[in-house]
Amino acid sequence: MFLEVFKEDGYAVLTTAGYVACAVAVLLLLVLTTLLIKPKKDTKPRWQAKKLVFSAVCLALAFILSYLQPYKLPWGGSVTLFSMLFICLIGNWYGLRTGLVVAFTYSILQFLQGGGTYILTPLQVCCDYFFAFTALGFSGVFAGKKNGLLKGYLLGIFLRGAFHSIGGYLYWMDYMPENFPKALSAIYPIVYNYSYILIEGVVTVLILCIPAVKSTFARIKQMTEE
Repeated sequence: MFLEVFKEDGYAVLTTAGYVACAVAVLLLLVLTTLLIKPKKDTKPRWQAKKLVFSAVCLALAFILSYLQPYKLPWGGSVTLFSMLFICLIGNWYGLRTGLVVAFTYSILQFLQGGGTYILTPLQVCCDYFFAFTALGFSGVFAGKKNGLLKGYLLGIFLRGAFHSIGGYLYWMDYMPENFPKALSAIYPIVYNYSYILIEGVVTVLILCIPAVKSTFARIKQMTEE
């Protein structure tokens, strides 16, 4: 009902019902997040509402920017217009728990964007989408720390690349190009996945190191805390 299985080729794709089910899951997750992540006793309702608004805006921006791909690899993966940064921002602003919830929601959206077209196994989907994009939420580990956004962003993209690479070793080694050096075949998934992640990561870090950009993000963070 939710998947159309192609037995001869060994993969499946989401049906229309599958896409609808995933979309409903995203909405339910957002509702449950609102109900289950309760504010502290001394937290003002206005601040909690602002937290939800900022999280939703960053989630929407990340998803929109993920479609803007200056460079795209043939077997999946692309350099986007700073989409990972906006997910890592939530972890930096609101901590690990909220960061992981928002990042997991983003992973479902990413699955809807591209994952429904080629499904091998549940573990493959988790490595390529749910685990990988949820890992961006670990930026919250450095919330409140000096240079926390930069450190959290680097941790998030490193972990995302690690999960993609694990999926590469398990499922995608057959797609290694023939002209790739055989002596380096053992690190092909790492080279492939970190190639586009690090390109976007380096550009993002350079942007974040610009004084005007740093001060702007500092002011925005202050707004999220008021």
